[in-house]
Amino acid sequence: MIVLSLILAHLTADFLLQTDAMVREKRKYLRKHLLHHTLLLLPVLLCFWLTEFEMANPVKNVVLPLVFIIATHGVIDFLKLKLLDGTTDKQNMKNLFYFLGDQFLHLAMIVLGCSFFLNVSFSAIAEKGITLITEKSSLSVPNALLFIAIILIVTTSVSGHVIRMVLGTLPAQLLSFEGRYAFKNERKEDKMNAAGGLTEEYTYFTFNKHDLSRGKLIGYIERLLVLILTFYSAYPAIGFIVTAKSIARFKQMDDRNWAEYFLLGTLTSMFVGIALGLLLREVLL
Repeated sequence: MIVLSLILAHLTADFLLQTDAMVREKRKYLRKHLLHHTLLLLPVLLCFWLTEFEMANPVKNVVLPLVFIIATHGVIDFLKLKLLDGTTDKQNMKNLFYFLGDQFLHLAMIVLGCSFFLNVSFSAIAEKGITLITEKSSLSVPNALLFIAIILIVTTSVSGHVIRMVLGTLPAQLLSFEGRYAFKNERKEDKMNAAGGLTEEYTYFTFNKHDLSRGKLIGYIERLLVLILTFYSAYPAIGFIVTAKSIARFKQMDDRNWAEYFLLGTLTSMFVGIALGLLLREVLL
């Protein structure tokens, strides 16, 4: 339970409490970012110190794990910033690799901290995870609630970062693209019993500034709906979500680049929602 609690605290600090400015300028806000982690991890450790460890040995059960997790977190983030100095926004897969590696190391340090200082067996954690999937054993209610909360954060904020890195930065002309309209003007004239005519065709592109926060919210709701539908094996209903998105973006589909961007984003979002829904179902049911 303590491992899930610390992971939930980490994800909350790393994603829900980070502003867009903090994400863009991580080096500038690194201390503030570590402070967020301290303010969330400390209450968790204190709670387990009071309940599970009966207020025994506060240095070993509170101070040392907190210092270990925060210190390793700072070192990992600093090294990632150094590695990212030579990358650009167009190197999507490289940025994604660094992001996933960064999160994996953070989670590994939390598990190691629990193993070193809080008497949590790493082998017991691995065995429990395998048992949940293979033998259909159930989690306790507190652990199940913690696991659901973690899955919800991963489905919304974490996967949003992943999808944005997969797609890369959308060019400004495509970001504001609203639709394309074509008009034809035909004029016929009779000269010396011979048919003649003139046809003029005009193509107009319309642009409009989109609210990015609204698009982010749509993505969150979309993946949550797919997660729920997958959990209840209601796969045909997922098709209605894709249909609704396609209708809303119908005019923008006239541009091939935008259509490919839309298709890639939708398929990635659907894949994440279905995969996490299957995981949630395997663990809870």
